[in-house]
Amino acid sequence: MSVIQLYDTTLRDGAQRAGISFTAADKLAIARKLDELGMLYIEGGWPGANPKDSEFFALTKDVTFQNATMVAFGSTRRHGIKCADDPGLNALLSSGAQAATLVGKCSSRQVTQVLETTLEENLEMVASSVEYLRSRGILVFLDAEHFFDGWKDDRDYSIKVLQVAAKAGCACMVLCDTNGGSLPDEVGAAVRDVLLHTDVPVGIHAHNDAELAVANTLAAVQAGAVQVQGTINGFGERCGNANLCSIIPALKLKMSINCVSEAQLGKLTEVSRFVSETANLAPESFMPYVGLSAFSHKAGLHVSGMARWKGAYQHIDPELVGNNPHVLISEQSGRTNIVQRAKEIGVELPTKGSEVAQLLEQVKELESRGFQYENAEASFDLLVYRMSANYKKPFELVDYMVVVEKDRRKGVEQRGDGVLSEAMVKVKVGDKLLHTAAEGDGPVNALDNALRNGLLEYYSGLASVKLTDYKVRILEESTGTESQVRVLIESSDGVKQWRTVGSSTNIIEASWLALADSMEYWLVTNPTVT
Repeated sequence: MSVIQLYDTTLRDGAQRAGISFTAADKLAIARKLDELGMLYIEGGWPGANPKDSEFFALTKDVTFQNATMVAFGSTRRHGIKCADDPGLNALLSSGAQAATLVGKCSSRQVTQVLETTLEENLEMVASSVEYLRSRGILVFLDAEHFFDGWKDDRDYSIKVLQVAAKAGCACMVLCDTNGGSLPDEVGAAVRDVLLHTDVPVGIHAHNDAELAVANTLAAVQAGAVQVQGTINGFGERCGNANLCSIIPALKLKMSINCVSEAQLGKLTEVSRFVSETANLAPESFMPYVGLSAFSHKAGLHVSGMARWKGAYQHIDPELVGNNPHVLISEQSGRTNIVQRAKEIGVELPTKGSEVAQLLEQVKELESRGFQYENAEASFDLLVYRMSANYKKPFELVDYMVVVEKDRRKGVEQRGDGVLSEAMVKVKVGDKLLHTAAEGDGPVNALDNALRNGLLEYYSGLASVKLTDYKVRILEESTGTESQVRVLIESSDGVKQWRTVGSSTNIIEASWLALADSMEYWLVTNPTVT
């Protein structure tokens, strides 16, 4: 098989995930990325259902997409209403989209118990709606809702719905596992059965309620489905939809189906993270193919094998999907982990050298005190850099003090909580002693502001560095407020991200260690822009 129609529904079905609310501008930015990725169809939303979707389609009228056709989503006409009088169908026509996907019931139980109409009326609703849009020049797909459940309950009726849609001019009948409970063998059998009863192409739209959406999609393709619907990162209602970030490389690399070009496949990780960031969600680290941990290696045996052959513990070359391998450093690491990670950052260490043994012992000692480097690669990299006899710290801490107090001043009370956080920091840059102070929204923010106030005079580029995430974990809960705490800070300069760690029984001290590492790491790795 060489032709597969990739159909993305991130902007409609994906947006139904709890916590996601795309603006029209967000949706347009994502649509451009999906077009670059090689999507043949992009479902933009349900025009007329809400103002944002209508606004999005209005915006796309002035946009030229290189690969994608914009699709509007809607429903078959309501029972008892003529197509010409149905506001939903007419909203599809006025959206300006060249194609439309209509959701139609394919389960007899859904028709009688949810739509509360007759089986014959539902057949006429599907046929007339498809014919109405087709007669006005719109390419029409049918989302055959609850198809697999309906096929198991009343096979003849489910297939009859597809047949009337095909006769009315439907271009592709997309079989939907709407409740997400089907198994791959059931999906394959149903697709093969449908293809015996119609000449119209068949597609697949799977939900992930049984953790089988990707498997069901691939099973449908193996059985003859040609349109594949899904979302980036598997976003969607309940447990989500079929994840295109897993489906696309599986089709191209595992099944030799040329659904995207090699260059487009190489953008997959970038698109995945862009969609997550636009949705204001942290990228899922453990997602196959595109996750940060998808090609991370922690066990010393694995890293040693990878040093000899890249395919030793990787099922594909991560560069094919725009990802990278990562060597994790922890107390379980071997010498090879240390050497490989150092090599990644441009530092050559001999495997049997004393530096490696020293670093390994240092990591084990620090991790016994609460530090953890597998999720704080920047802090580990600094350990490597600091081993060099020529290493010169861009700044050195002399002293700091943090004050948190209830402030009754009028201006502070108007901020809401009436709590003032102020930090004083003394640092040395070269032979210059800098003494600065600043207020902040909490003690960590005050420390951050005070440190910046001093360093910006010498390193103006630090203005681009922002703290993007801050996590605290109590390591010994049984000791209560005296527990060791670990602070993990994620920072970004707008181009790249890095993570640093601090640990102490004092949360301010742990925060300072992670914060100072973040600044030092950026200054060391960006010497030309400081």
